[in-house]
Amino acid sequence: MIDTHAHIYDLQFENKEAMLSAAEAQGVAQIWMPNCATETIDAMMALAGRFPDRCLPMMGLHPCYVTETVEDELATVESWLNRYPFFAIGEIGLDFYWDLTHVDRQFEAFTVQLQWASQRNLPISIHSRSAANGGRNAFAEAADLIEKLALPNLNGIFHCFVGTVEEAHRAIELGFKLGIGGVSTFKNGGLDKVLPFIDLEHLVLETDAPYLAPVPYRGKRNEPAYLKLIAQRVADLKQIPLAQVDAQTTKNAQQLLIR
Repeated sequence: MIDTHAHIYDLQFENKEAMLSAAEAQGVAQIWMPNCATETIDAMMALAGRFPDRCLPMMGLHPCYVTETVEDELATVESWLNRYPFFAIGEIGLDFYWDLTHVDRQFEAFTVQLQWASQRNLPISIHSRSAANGGRNAFAEAADLIEKLALPNLNGIFHCFVGTVEEAHRAIELGFKLGIGGVSTFKNGGLDKVLPFIDLEHLVLETDAPYLAPVPYRGKRNEPAYLKLIAQRVADLKQIPLAQVDAQTTKNAQQLLIR
């Protein structure tokens, strides 16, 4: 299996060898690492250097790290894209959940990075977290921007997808896979009303470790070894064998590596 989104360079993982061994024991052969900002690059690239076939780095500026220094951060991202063969740009996008202070800058950063992905023919990992209590819908605004720009060669993953069936189909029509993680196992996560109606060929699996651990580890540190719990939840919701979920979602992820 492939964990398509995990921050395994995080300091919460003190023993990275043990974490990777546990993941391998559960059938996780590869882990994709999204970048957040300048401050996370060194740790991510060190891990990629130690395990080049298992830990694949992306390069991008996370919307929660967008501030007044956005131009400097984007310059760092571009510099790294120019000198290292990253397979994807991420994670990028919009976050309306914590703070709306820099929303305009978030849109600027998202737009620039979408343009880079198009120009370089690289897939993207999109973060789209909406405001609480029915506020601004980050998925809708991200999809609107992608449609408005109409850039060629754009595809990738809507990371941590938690939307409706209609939003799922909209993402698919835009050329994206849906990243399914621990929220799928939550009692009120909502994906039980969505996944049965989405073809397996449009799904990839992710943990977002160390965040959003699946049941029965909810509230604890997440890790790639728990990916099989997410795969099992997808299999249960779609009433198909676990092996079929493992094989198809791995194939779906691998398709994004072929450019």
